[in-house]
Amino acid sequence: MGKLLCDPSAAAVAEALPPSPAPSSPPPLLAWHSPPPAPAPAFETSTSPTGWDAVWALEDQQRRRLNRIWERGVVWKPSSSSSPGGGEESPAPVVFRLDHGGEVDADGNCLFTAARTAAAAKADARGLRHRAVRRFAEVYAAAGEDDRGAVDAAVGHLYAPDLKAGWGVHVVQEIKVLAPKAQRDALDAAIQELVDLGIQREIAAETIYKERCIAVNNGDSWAKYMSISGSAEDEHDIITLQYTEEGLLTIDENRDGRAAAFGDDIAIECLATEFKREVYVVQAHGADAMVDEDNCVFFLPHRPRGEICEPPIFLFMKGTAWCGAGADHYEPLIATVLQHVTPDKAAVVL
Repeated sequence: MGKLLCDPSAAAVAEALPPSPAPSSPPPLLAWHSPPPAPAPAFETSTSPTGWDAVWALEDQQRRRLNRIWERGVVWKPSSSSSPGGGEESPAPVVFRLDHGGEVDADGNCLFTAARTAAAAKADARGLRHRAVRRFAEVYAAAGEDDRGAVDAAVGHLYAPDLKAGWGVHVVQEIKVLAPKAQRDALDAAIQELVDLGIQREIAAETIYKERCIAVNNGDSWAKYMSISGSAEDEHDIITLQYTEEGLLTIDENRDGRAAAFGDDIAIECLATEFKREVYVVQAHGADAMVDEDNCVFFLPHRPRGEICEPPIFLFMKGTAWCGAGADHYEPLIATVLQHVTPDKAAVVL
């Protein structure tokens, strides 16, 4: 699952960050250093063209639009630095067909599982998650005060929102805190002490978790949060407190420790930089987004810092009404070169 910076106030935070090399793309959150070599591009992998008819849970308008894009392709215009020779002459545009790369488990690791398939990466999903977190941690530690402050503000907006605001957009807002696995018994004992004093169980739990757990509200705590894959090897468990405008709604205490940190825009930028490739999130929206069929599929770019050395990675998200018609689950797309379609006939130009 995933979370995108789709709220207006989050966009305002992003605008304060260092500019992206391409004005049309969302600005990166940090000034990244040069990443390690990228894996082989996914478009070299052969696929059996099937279109989108077999992909489940799509509305008719989504399926029709995706099939048109599949038939006519997507144009990518590589820069000189992304061509094999790196010469000054701009390489010719490439038309890609995008095939659905298969279903992905909704276990919280779907961003990394989908990216692994789409990029033909050798690392498993957990290893890829940790590579992205390490890259972020290195850059965040070396960043200037202004850059760190902008990242902290973005992280706080996503995972420790101000509950006095935001209700015009959200019906439910969440606060994430991290409980060290080694301290779960002590936290339970502290909660029980308050219950024994006559305090309601959920109010007691809210009090203890907020006082004694780690709030996800800056870059350092984001790195701890995004490291969590729902494995027994994780150092922390994710506790989720859900609120309505009236107050506390419920607490997910994650007793079995299986909750994983959902991928977000920061993680996608880390992956883009790690692979030296743009990452396009392809969102397909249904009737609940109130958009017509020709405009129901969006290509949201995430650019790496530094060179772009390979063709893009494409990830698919089925649009829902969640978070202003955003989406919350990633699946891989496999890009193959369409030889018989010229760029002027393609369905989408990136």
